[in-house]
Amino acid sequence: MADTVADFIWQRLQEWGVRRVYGYPGDGIGGLIAALARTEGAVDFVQVRHEEMAGLMACADAKFTGDMGICIATSGPGAIHLLNGLYDAKLDHQPVLALVGQQARTAIGSHYQQDLDLQSLFKDVAGAYVETAVAPAQVRHLIDRAYRIAKAERRVTCVILPNDLQVAPMEQPTHEHAMTHSGTGIEMSPVVPDPSALARAAEVLNAGERVALLVGAGALRATDEVIAVAERLGAGVAKALLGKAAVPDDLSFCTGSIGLLGTKASWDLMQDCDTLLMVGSGFPYAEFLPKEGQARGVQIDRDAGMLGLRYPTEVNLVGDSAATLAALLLLLDEKPDRSWRETIEASVVSSREQIHGMAMAEADPINPQRVVLELSQRLPDRSIVTADSGTTSVWYARNLSFRRGMMGSVSGTLATMGCAVPYAIAAKFAYPERPVIALVGDGAMQMNGLAELITIAKYWRRWADPRLIVMALNNRDLAYVTWEERVQAGDPKWEASQTLPDVPYAEFAKSIGLAGRRVEDPEQVGRAWDEALAADRPFVLDMVTDPNVSPIPPHITLKQARHFMGALVKGDAEARNVLVDTARGLIGSIVPSRE
Repeated sequence: MADTVADFIWQRLQEWGVRRVYGYPGDGIGGLIAALARTEGAVDFVQVRHEEMAGLMACADAKFTGDMGICIATSGPGAIHLLNGLYDAKLDHQPVLALVGQQARTAIGSHYQQDLDLQSLFKDVAGAYVETAVAPAQVRHLIDRAYRIAKAERRVTCVILPNDLQVAPMEQPTHEHAMTHSGTGIEMSPVVPDPSALARAAEVLNAGERVALLVGAGALRATDEVIAVAERLGAGVAKALLGKAAVPDDLSFCTGSIGLLGTKASWDLMQDCDTLLMVGSGFPYAEFLPKEGQARGVQIDRDAGMLGLRYPTEVNLVGDSAATLAALLLLLDEKPDRSWRETIEASVVSSREQIHGMAMAEADPINPQRVVLELSQRLPDRSIVTADSGTTSVWYARNLSFRRGMMGSVSGTLATMGCAVPYAIAAKFAYPERPVIALVGDGAMQMNGLAELITIAKYWRRWADPRLIVMALNNRDLAYVTWEERVQAGDPKWEASQTLPDVPYAEFAKSIGLAGRRVEDPEQVGRAWDEALAADRPFVLDMVTDPNVSPIPPHITLKQARHFMGALVKGDAEARNVLVDTARGLIGSIVPSRE
């Protein structure tokens, strides 16, 4: 029997299979931290530099392992800090349980120090289940239900624990009225639609002559099934950002990423298809999907709330991606005419050549696309790559080619800055034997990446493979926002808002015991990656890149082109430095019908 409520909580979570928790201490969770120490390492405590990072790491842990992410924060400000990371998990449908401290039960509601209405604070982000413990005998079912709901529904849950309750003697529920006796364990079985629903989906897909697949995060563990269906239907496969690792990029019919970060091949695939199969994707941008009425549609998702949401699909299947595709495959006919597939493959070749050419174009001093292209050519097997929100996510999406067995992720729906380094740290704890690379913009590095380098310095000696590379795109600009203003609003760059200080990221890394290198010559980019991948410790690459290389897609509207040119005419401070070839490429790829 556990001695205190806090001891019981960690014992119970161990029974659920928890072996790692991300957090930062404080008096609001003093009892939990002391009890965690008494587990003697059975539950590993990863000390972050800020509670937001704990939430982001828990989200990333869930993304990369497919299991639960656990984080902990103290009362008051610690609880508030946690929110952004939890929202990242909520919006990307990741199972995360947050344990949050609270002031003593007698102080709640008294305007006491750090006395906040945490129940209300967490109600949105952890709406699936958020409860405050008030009695020891209640804690058992709170922990069990919070864990079970988060895992089964892939949602965020939260248990709020007053600090005096944490150190109270544990009491099990008695066999009396108003007592609940919960247990651990849940068997997750793949859901498959019924035969009649599968038959309707097969009818739509078999009738199509030009089938396109769009896969997202829900297809990450359905790679073989996606490929088999695409081969049977002679289809092309485009990937939403969170589904980048779902299908290897070396397949001839994989068009790569879609949307604002996407490729011309993916654009062509969606504009020319007559049938669309969406698998595990909540891709939000309708302008990059077929026009309504152009294509018949089938969608597969485990969450019924995501079905028929982005495109008016006529057959909507609630089910596990792999199991549903496997069942559907038995009903699909082989497409004898491969002319559509040949068109897709030609488009893929052309698109890859275009992307390579853009990456190798001259810039001042380094083209950021080349930085990622050079990495792509050197990625070790089973690498894990994380990318931050901003231009780094664009180059990650377009210029990085994943092979089978690699993993990667970003903050998808929330698109929060500062996710790449904590994501990479979580990946390293989940898979200490695998090389991990974080692609980070200088805005994100200055926001929280530098601080989390300290976390890397604290823990890296524990990892079987010490390679964790943080690549900072040092362009001294919040470049993605700058380009959004130019293209979407037609406004020139405003120096006061957009310009960032030049920080010596590699030198900072060296000062805390890591390795690092600053790179200002494009011919040294490949060698720098080689050095970092061969290093005996984590490595920071400070890549000095050109902020004026356009991150917008190789297909824009006439309206966007007018805004872009208007921004330069209005007196953009960088107008003369914007790549001429990029500007010419934009004008040459205008899509007049999409104003």
